[in-house]
Amino acid sequence: GGYMAKMCNKHITEVLTIVKRMIDLADTGAIDSEDNSCVALYGVIKDSAYRIRQMAEKERKQHIARGKWDIT
Repeated sequence: GGYMAKMCNKHITEVLTIVKRMIDLADTGAIDSEDNSCVALYGVIKDSAYRIRQMAEKERKQHIARGKWDIT
């Protein structure tokens, strides 16, 4: 555990928060887009966010499994 594990968990939680904002922005941006290149941009943002979220969730689950998930 210790300080490093606590900070790592904090960073993973922050990544998950950022990713949620990215997905929300991509959804709104795609709706408001006026051309295909903007739609493509938001598609890439959303796809990237899903990949990042998948990796962060995997790390979070590994930390939980090792008993190292306590960000309080």
